[in-house]
Amino acid sequence: MAAPIVHLRDIQTRPRIFTIWEKQRNKKEVHWFMEMFAETLGVFFYVYAGKLLIFLCTQAVMLTTLQVSVQLRVLLSQCTAYPEYQAIMQIGLAYSFGILFAIGVCGATSGGHFNPCITISFVVFKGFPPLKAVRYIFAQILGAYLACLVIYTEWRELLVQCEAILEQAGKLEALQFTPNGPAGIFGLYLPPGQTLPRVFLNEFVTDTLIGLILFAAVDPTNALVPPVMGSVLVALAYAVAIWGFATPGNQADAPVNDHRDIVALNSARDIGGRMLALTMWGREAAGGQYAAIAALTNIPATLFGAFLYEVFLTDSDRVVPPVSLEYGNTLANHRRLRKTAQKAHRQSRQSIIEFHSTMELQPPVAKHKPNEVQYAP
Repeated sequence: MAAPIVHLRDIQTRPRIFTIWEKQRNKKEVHWFMEMFAETLGVFFYVYAGKLLIFLCTQAVMLTTLQVSVQLRVLLSQCTAYPEYQAIMQIGLAYSFGILFAIGVCGATSGGHFNPCITISFVVFKGFPPLKAVRYIFAQILGAYLACLVIYTEWRELLVQCEAILEQAGKLEALQFTPNGPAGIFGLYLPPGQTLPRVFLNEFVTDTLIGLILFAAVDPTNALVPPVMGSVLVALAYAVAIWGFATPGNQADAPVNDHRDIVALNSARDIGGRMLALTMWGREAAGGQYAAIAALTNIPATLFGAFLYEVFLTDSDRVVPPVSLEYGNTLANHRRLRKTAQKAHRQSRQSIIEFHSTMELQPPVAKHKPNEVQYAP
């Protein structure tokens, strides 16, 4: 026996003001903005969690190494107490938890893309509407920019002090627009000792693997990854990418430890962060040729990973597990979607044919004289 379809309004009464607002916001002319808001908020979760920890760890190491005031060292003592590889572990976990928060809070409203390369891949392989994709990408970049702007505003005083310390040590000009400098917290820059071809290879291979994992997570026939575990699989994939490619290294001429964040993984994260750097530090923060690699490589790489999965791993003859069917039915039975589908069905030609067929199958109604007495059967 199929489970009954129960909507939230059937078991919970919301205050009237929310009911009126929900009725207005769910109109077709307005709901696209709710989806954009969800994408913006989701990317904000993801970027805020990761960038904030990068900021704290980087500035803590910088301040301790340059022997600044005791008060500032105490402020960031928790980060300074950790060795390099443990800081990398924390950054990977921060981004992965940010992804879980984003999907858990916002995924039900927008579908949980939170990455332009995912949106573009869905346009190519899943039939996602192109115009809607443009709106999503704009919202995603906006979310990353706002997250970086909030972090900058919260810690601006400390950033200014760090810049003053670097300038006093004669290192500001050399380090400002590198992974070691304050601007490198928000924008990605080519790490010292790396070449553009090597960085491109790292980015492409990593994003291809993530693309494979993403499409495995949304494959309804993948019995080993039920819908509730898809977000965990994706979060772990991003964490492993950061642990593997954001490897720490020391430079003899640098006053800080170099966390070689050489993977963008998300165009929104890179473009939003770089736009913040451009806003605060001007055109010098553009990033040169590496900016194009960081912003664009993950798009063809993710498409390639999706292509590999669709060609070699997708199997239409596999059975869809009950848990995936239940999840699909939950999405399909959304009250607004059901009403839209029923309205479209009533207006369709097939509906008219079914109506006439039903009328033809009905028995004729007996005609009685006006004065004839009728008896109930």
